[in-house]
Amino acid sequence: MQTPTISPTLSPTSPTYLAAELRLPTNWLDYTLLGIYFVVVLGIGFAARRSVKTTLDFFLSGRSLPAWVTGLAFISANLAATEILGMAANSAQYGAYTVHWYWIGAIPAMVFLGLVMMPFYYGSKVRSVPEFLLLRFDKWAHLLSSILFAFAAILIAGVNLYALAIVVEALLGWPQWVAIVVAGFFVLAYITLGGLSSAIYNEVLQFFVILAALIPITVLALKKVGGWDGLTDKLTQAHGDNFVTAWGGTGIGEANPLGANWLTIVLGLGFVLSFGYWTTNFAEVQRALSAKNLSAAQRTPLIAAFPKIFIVFLVMIPGLAAAALVPGFGTEKSGYQYNDAIPYLMEGLLPNGVLGIAVTGLLAAFMAGMAANVSSFNTVFTTDIWAKYVVTDREDAYYVRFGRLITAIGVMASIGTAFLASSFSNIMSYLQTLFSFFNVPMFVVFIVGMFWKRASMKSGFWGLLAGTTAAMVNYFVLYKQDIISIPTDQGANFVSAIAGFVAGAVVMVAVSLFTAPKPADELQGLVYGTRSPGMAEPPAAGDDAWYRRPALLGWGAIVLAAACYIPFSFSL
Repeated sequence: MQTPTISPTLSPTSPTYLAAELRLPTNWLDYTLLGIYFVVVLGIGFAARRSVKTTLDFFLSGRSLPAWVTGLAFISANLAATEILGMAANSAQYGAYTVHWYWIGAIPAMVFLGLVMMPFYYGSKVRSVPEFLLLRFDKWAHLLSSILFAFAAILIAGVNLYALAIVVEALLGWPQWVAIVVAGFFVLAYITLGGLSSAIYNEVLQFFVILAALIPITVLALKKVGGWDGLTDKLTQAHGDNFVTAWGGTGIGEANPLGANWLTIVLGLGFVLSFGYWTTNFAEVQRALSAKNLSAAQRTPLIAAFPKIFIVFLVMIPGLAAAALVPGFGTEKSGYQYNDAIPYLMEGLLPNGVLGIAVTGLLAAFMAGMAANVSSFNTVFTTDIWAKYVVTDREDAYYVRFGRLITAIGVMASIGTAFLASSFSNIMSYLQTLFSFFNVPMFVVFIVGMFWKRASMKSGFWGLLAGTTAAMVNYFVLYKQDIISIPTDQGANFVSAIAGFVAGAVVMVAVSLFTAPKPADELQGLVYGTRSPGMAEPPAAGDDAWYRRPALLGWGAIVLAAACYIPFSFSL
């Protein structure tokens, strides 16, 4: 099934059209709630400023935060508005296949990060993900990964800003530049003031604001379509049985709305894309590195895994409901894009007051996603690029000042990249494309380097370069030029991710066979089966309680996610 063609008049660059159709009847109550939220956000920034004295404070919160704070910040940083709008769009376009992005495309990788990789990250005392590559490989792998990550962070922050501008103009009638400047100003203000601590505490607040926005939309949407049975009946009649199942039609050679079979779902999404994103994306890992000790760092992604399991219902059901309520939703004849699913339901279902909470929740989600990428960008650019290769050996206060300056530059650059997302009707397709280009190649370098002692110092750079190149060639040349036939953008992303992973792994092995390995004494704590002094850190008081054991939390999340698949594995 081909992705429906979107008319140019319905592209994301047509906010006037969207504004005419989706304008919200907001009043003083809604704007009061929005104003209160912005005041609290800035208040947290000013409060956090008092604790910023060193680069460790500014970039990693002094490694002092408890696990429940970093865990909620971890999931909130992921739960950006691009996630909310994008996954609702996915559901309107592809149906219940959206559950794969959560139960197989997130939970196993989050558990792997907590149980296997965090001891290496935290125990080695690195300040960023690229810095780990400096210790494991050499400066060339480190520099390339730093540049690629900084570039990707700005692109992804730009996606959040672009989506915010379109939605706010459509829903509230604000001009695009006003929405971009207001959101950019507040993110810039609280990160510049309080560094990562300000971003994290705001993300904890934003997590609850986002839930307060999504729950009423989901409940009222279900009521509107006649409950779950009414929803599935309407969708089955309009789209067939496979639209409301997770695995229906995914046999090799079978046709389904997603355009991917079970093998590309399991390998492309469940392993390569998922593990590439969750284990090497510094915008997420940075939250765990700010935890107060190794036990808290390990529990950060494991705590986040439990809300992640259930959040899928809060984004999937609205998307399904929009598809059920509007025939051909997302196609030209419907008058809506897939990205309009959440705004469409907000406009039609929410009363004033609740509407203000929902708008605030969307803005909070945009700001959380942007802040996560901007705060990780300023850390990588300052500590991994500027301090290592440009201006070295300066006093600590200099790098704090530079971190604040580069934060402002990052926000401005995000505004410049915002419109690159305009060619994608489905925001999540664009994000998955970026992940296949940048996160997957980095993951293969990490996984080979972490589990194969023989991987040489030079193999990291060449593996990263080969993986990134292969993913881009597959997408832009083979897929976009119709040299290979893949039904949908999402299917192409899965294949690009697999191509990037395989190419990176093959090149790493080949280079390692002809170049020298790193000395064994320099691999302690960097390769599986070795330990560093930091990895032997004893648990803090209370951390050894049975309900805080990482293994129990991790395997509990895996079992729960697998159980959630059961009702979606058969025709409903």
